[in-house]
Amino acid sequence: MPEADDAPVIVSSVPGSFARSVLAERHPALIQQVRDAFPWPPEQHRALDALLASCREGVIEPLDPDAHDRDHWDAWGSEYVGRSWFDVPFLWSESYFYRRLLGATGYFAPGPWQGIDPFAPFKRAELLGSLVDDELAALDALARRPAGERAAACLQGSLWGNRADLGFAVGTPDGARSDSAAEDPPPLVADESDALWSLLPAERSPGAVRSVHVIADNAGRELIPDLVLIDHLLTTERADEVVLHVKPYPYYVSDATTADVVDCARRLAQASGSAGEAGKRLWAAMGDGRLAVRAHAFYCAPFPYSEMPADLRKEFAGAVLTIVKGDLNYRRLVGDRLWSPTTSFAGRTAYFPGPVAALRTLKSDVIVGLDPRTVARLEDAGASGRAGDGANQAWRTSGTHALVQVRP
Repeated sequence: MPEADDAPVIVSSVPGSFARSVLAERHPALIQQVRDAFPWPPEQHRALDALLASCREGVIEPLDPDAHDRDHWDAWGSEYVGRSWFDVPFLWSESYFYRRLLGATGYFAPGPWQGIDPFAPFKRAELLGSLVDDELAALDALARRPAGERAAACLQGSLWGNRADLGFAVGTPDGARSDSAAEDPPPLVADESDALWSLLPAERSPGAVRSVHVIADNAGRELIPDLVLIDHLLTTERADEVVLHVKPYPYYVSDATTADVVDCARRLAQASGSAGEAGKRLWAAMGDGRLAVRAHAFYCAPFPYSEMPADLRKEFAGAVLTIVKGDLNYRRLVGDRLWSPTTSFAGRTAYFPGPVAALRTLKSDVIVGLDPRTVARLEDAGASGRAGDGANQAWRTSGTHALVQVRP
């Protein structure tokens, strides 16, 4: 696969590809789930049905003339109108699908359904589930561990997101979990955790305020361990302040918004033991400004971070580290292309205006920064473990592998 900037842009027209499965299978299923989640009136039912038909058999259509962001989307991709959803860049078509889905539910239009998060029932069910109780209870044992082990566990919990326990013995991803609770997590395909911590030394030194930025991914069981990591950074003074970046409105099913941050912080604060203490500290940190929340419009634009606006560049340039969470953010960080997996992570992120770290479980085709021996091992294991064309690429998309990559 090419390493240069002319590496193929990912589209969804390739039979059997991950991108095609998202558009052909995941999006229609999501429309049905959203349709069933609320007692929508007939207008919303008709709009959702029309979007489903468009995804399955139709072509990309422009937003309604009176849409508040019609001019933006015309500028961002008018050349894609009239083409198949499968033939345009995958990152763009995914983003536009969610914009159209919100439009179909009446999220942006004046009326009783304006501002209603269509994914809220899914987020709420996860946040109130018993698995969250178990993970929060694990923080009591974690609090008794040495400082270095607590730091490693907090980072691992944030990395594995909704597949991790928050205790010192981090659980394996769901897809790789066995009946044995003692099973170790699989090794990371790239682990630059030491480089990450070197940028956030525990010893406090005089000078400017140390600001860490975190670009969030999902709400619920992923955002809670992100908040636990943030609490650790603040309480250990590895950071003087943290800026948490979320989406300005619902996006990609479970992506975190400001409302989700508040819900998760409240869930923590209402827990007992160490979790409750962390939640109360976070609540106070938001109140005194040590934990700030940003919701820039760019996070819902269909572009890589190399095209970020000047105000975001300025924010990240002032950070001692920006932590980029999750798969979609990784695609936007390095570019949604079929890079050779050995392409330099530092090279792909050289444009970023400050030190940056990626914490990501692998759930799409995009990957860079791997050692050639690691790639060979992963692809050999996949080819021997599964039959069929492309089986040796399953490690890229199954969510059973993860990475920590850092560009100082």
